[in-house]
Amino acid sequence: MLRSSFESQKIVNRMGNAARSWASRKPNESMRLIVTTFVGVVFGFLIGVSFPTLSLTKLNLPSSLLPTLDLSYNEDHRSGLSTQAVLNALNLKNDKSSARNGSLNDTSKVWYLSLYDVQNSFSWGWIETYKLLALSPLLYMVWHAQQEDGRHMKEIWVPTNPRGAERLPPKIVAAESDFYLHRLWGNPNEDLTSKPKYLVTFTVGYNQKNNIDAAVKKFSENFTIVLFHYDGRTTEWDEFEWSKRAIHVSVRKQTKWWYAKRFLHPDIVAAYDYIFIWDEDLGVEHFNAEEYIKLVRKHGLEISQPGLEPNKGLTWQMTKRRGDSEVHKVTEEKPGWCSDPHLPPCAGFVEIMAPVFSRDAWRCVWYMIQNDLVHGWGLDFALRKCVEPAHEKIGVVDSQWIVHQSVPSLGNQGETQNGKAPWQGVRERCRKEWTMFQSRMTIAENTYFKALGIDPNNSTAH
Repeated sequence: MLRSSFESQKIVNRMGNAARSWASRKPNESMRLIVTTFVGVVFGFLIGVSFPTLSLTKLNLPSSLLPTLDLSYNEDHRSGLSTQAVLNALNLKNDKSSARNGSLNDTSKVWYLSLYDVQNSFSWGWIETYKLLALSPLLYMVWHAQQEDGRHMKEIWVPTNPRGAERLPPKIVAAESDFYLHRLWGNPNEDLTSKPKYLVTFTVGYNQKNNIDAAVKKFSENFTIVLFHYDGRTTEWDEFEWSKRAIHVSVRKQTKWWYAKRFLHPDIVAAYDYIFIWDEDLGVEHFNAEEYIKLVRKHGLEISQPGLEPNKGLTWQMTKRRGDSEVHKVTEEKPGWCSDPHLPPCAGFVEIMAPVFSRDAWRCVWYMIQNDLVHGWGLDFALRKCVEPAHEKIGVVDSQWIVHQSVPSLGNQGETQNGKAPWQGVRERCRKEWTMFQSRMTIAENTYFKALGIDPNNSTAH
């Protein structure tokens, strides 16, 4: 004890005399001290740089190490490196929460080196200089850790954002869009005097302009009109006043399902309650779009179509208009055509010439449309997979009916091959796509059930 007190008194005396003896030191000794201090700081900096990823927030220093540094406890407010900052960096006594709140007890004082003392280190003598040499890497790493913490606090990563937008703050993400037209001038908030609630699309050629003109006039201002032009002729449609407000998409010799897959993504049409995806050869003399929407809502139809005039050639009994009802959801077909009265074509079925989808149903159907099977044959038998129960939510609206004129306009866009007329090649492609789609759906379902350990043959999904 006496020896320890004696040694402590010697150090205090030496530090007290250091300032008085500074002027009397030899120039060489003073220069050596300055150079040594500079080298120590540089050496510490280089060591700190070699550990740029070290996080001092996880560094625990043993208490036995602190006395060897012989650092001064100082509450001087001139200190550039506060007790609290070093505590947070070194995580002393594993008490981050106490350090953060400043609630240190009497037994957990923190020993640190203040920048004020560093600035006066020249008066310490050789022993204190070597201590600075040993501590400088630690000081650098404390500083580096603070910089890294500040940098990471400014990063954004929101996994609930749409894929690819995780680095954006959620309130700036515009995940959905629409076909509303905007001005090039003025206040953006004043662009739209109304927002149509429904969307109708027609796949058209200019030769059917009069038929499309009559059809578009059956849709009120509550509908956004989109024309998909398969013949490349768009400017000629400006003779109709409504055409100037319509959306025109022109790609030569493509089908409506090709357009739908590429331009009617669910996030693009999310603003619309119902989406009509219609052919160009439909007679609409007995059809009113607003009344149709009312009946669809009334009967809870997620996927629907208008009834077809019964005096024209029909492929399926399900789509035949009935004169004694507003809507029908089931029918009777030829013997053997329906294995189950709740399955297509006796229920849960509409054709692909004039389908109408709710927003939610379309989101599912869009994902089911294949990129390369452009005619859409086979889709009508699979639409039931997108709503549940399908035999209640898919139906035909009888009191708002249309006429299928059966104009082979798209068939004429084909090419003659092997002596076959253009329309024959198109029709063969349609049948081939139907077979391909059915095969893909069956394989996909079987793969799914087998992965779950379920026998596909016993599944109720078929």
